[in-house]
Amino acid sequence: MCQSEEQEAKIPRPRLHKLVIKNFRCIGSVPVEIDLDEIVVLVGPNNVGKSSILRAYEVVMSHGSKQGDLSLDDFPNNTVNPNALPEIELQTVVFNNAPGEKWIETDPNTDEMLVRERWTWNAPGKPVRQGWDVSVKNWSEKVPWGAPNVANSNRPLPHRVDAFASPDDQATEILKLLQQYIKDRVKQLSSDDSEDESDYTKLLNSIRTIQKQIVEETQEQVSAVESELSTLIARVFPDYKVEFDAKPEDDLEKSISLFKGSPELRMGPSDGFRSNVSRQGSGARRTLLWTALQIIAEAESKNKEGENERPHVLLMDEPEICLHPSAIRKACSVLYDLPSAGRWQVMITTHAPAFIDFTRDNTTIVRVERNNNSIKGTTIFRPKQIKLGDDDKENLKMLNLCDPYVAEFFFGGRTVIVEGDTEYSAFKLAIESNPNKFKDVHIVRARGKATIASLVKILNHFGSSFSILHDSDLPTTTKKTGELMTNPAWSTNQKILDAVKNKSDDVEVRLLASIPNFELAYLGDSIKTEKPYNALTQAKNKPEVFGIIVDLLESLVDFNKNPPANCIEWSEISNLTEAVKDI
Repeated sequence: MCQSEEQEAKIPRPRLHKLVIKNFRCIGSVPVEIDLDEIVVLVGPNNVGKSSILRAYEVVMSHGSKQGDLSLDDFPNNTVNPNALPEIELQTVVFNNAPGEKWIETDPNTDEMLVRERWTWNAPGKPVRQGWDVSVKNWSEKVPWGAPNVANSNRPLPHRVDAFASPDDQATEILKLLQQYIKDRVKQLSSDDSEDESDYTKLLNSIRTIQKQIVEETQEQVSAVESELSTLIARVFPDYKVEFDAKPEDDLEKSISLFKGSPELRMGPSDGFRSNVSRQGSGARRTLLWTALQIIAEAESKNKEGENERPHVLLMDEPEICLHPSAIRKACSVLYDLPSAGRWQVMITTHAPAFIDFTRDNTTIVRVERNNNSIKGTTIFRPKQIKLGDDDKENLKMLNLCDPYVAEFFFGGRTVIVEGDTEYSAFKLAIESNPNKFKDVHIVRARGKATIASLVKILNHFGSSFSILHDSDLPTTTKKTGELMTNPAWSTNQKILDAVKNKSDDVEVRLLASIPNFELAYLGDSIKTEKPYNALTQAKNKPEVFGIIVDLLESLVDFNKNPPANCIEWSEISNLTEAVKDI
């Protein structure tokens, strides 16, 4: 291989950067923008367009085939409105100028080279594709990379898995993943002597030689046809010629089939009958899919030679469906490990908090919701923006292990952060007794005061308000020897305050402290053991205690309501110092 070919092989393949969708299915004229990371998790209520976002990318990647056509059902309100036509824009990061300089613009924030393309449907059927011409700063009828099949080969290959796909469709998708994986591995086969060509390369070279030879041998006949066509065309378009380019060296891999016509995947007992995957149960098919993905992920993490192969993007609806609870965490791990080699991107929709791992650096979480009859996609979590420290990541990792549902606050509603199980149990009782008043309130237990600041850093980027309740604690504590020492829990108050002060201007945060702790402030006693149980017992048996807890929760939800006695809203450490000075 010559030096220029070696350099070209080392250039990373393009990756997805952003998807912009409007007037597509339930998505209206207000564009939904999705920033694409290695892992994108779409969360939100049912029927707000999450699956439509996955479908949008699949549609543009299928341009040139029937899968890239839209039906009337894909138009808003099943109506073709000239002022509200379906439009999908895809922005792709490239690492060389292969598309052409006129198509490449540089992102001012990241210095990455971007190519923008747009697909518009004027009627059901095929789209009109355009490219953003940087030189004139406008959309052009000409397009980067040329024909759809050539352009598609320069973008990640999509693998779509629907939430309720038919057994045959699921089996087909698993087969496609495995076939593509095997094809990629075959391309990297090498002989014992690394200087020799692999058998696969020899086969491609042979086909190239034969095809070139055939073209050369038939050139006389081809020239005759070209001449006849040119003569006829010149009657309508003077001085025009028709040229036939056989392209004998293009897409050689399509000339080879590594598998027989219809490969099958069978599954069953090792000593019994094995039936087609499509005949297996939903759980078995989903588990097999995860197994295939795990094999691919592990192989990709070890493989460095295939970095210039075509990348992939997995588009998956609700991966938690049909999985046993113990399998969900494993499935989550497989998904997050898949992009480790840099050749996979993953976009999923989910209603399962366990599928959100905010300790990873490669995750973007987008909340999709309906506001004022329009669909909105908001990036609510991106590690690069939040800048979690090592301590934050460790705190959140431990919290995630202890409480797989902690990430439920990503799914919307009014969020209240509390320090531990006692507050959580008491507030859950209050919510249960007043379901209409507190129906969308989500209580997040930090399971430790130090973790509160880490959670605040994440919630600051949500764009919605939240509240915090924690123990003020005391400035000093007593050692077992009777000696006074600085209380570490008191120092944590400043960390919580610093995190709150870093919120954006459009976010309201109410910061409340129990003086000096939840038990003494509202239960009238310092409980050392079985705190949640004792709190529930008192709340159930003492109406006055239950009333205080309800008032406290109301003040955490309604920022205009005054908190009960022994609870203060604070914004400076001096507020806490003054509140505990007589204790």
